Amino acid sequence: MSGNRIGQVVHYYNHINVAVIMLTDTIRVGDTVHILGHSTDFRQEVTSLQIEHQPVNEAGPGQEIALKVIQRVHPHDGIYKLSDENP
Repeated sequence: MSGNRIGQVVHYYNHINVAVIMLTDTIRVGDTVHILGHSTDFRQEVTSLQIEHQPVNEAGPGQEIALKVIQRVHPHDGIYKLSDENP
């Protein structure tokens, strides 16, 4: 695992592939994240974020966001932001 932990999955809507995440750090559209849990391990680029059904480009600590994901995630999975130095 690489990167800095920025939050945790609190809910997953499987019919629309959206994870609800409680943030502990900042996330932006265009960031690359690593989602890691007991049976989850994948990386993806952040292509869209929403807060209260409204699109945003950035969100910060204490906010709950919706993130479109490319694979199934589970509650308590960790979200890690990858820096340019961490492929």
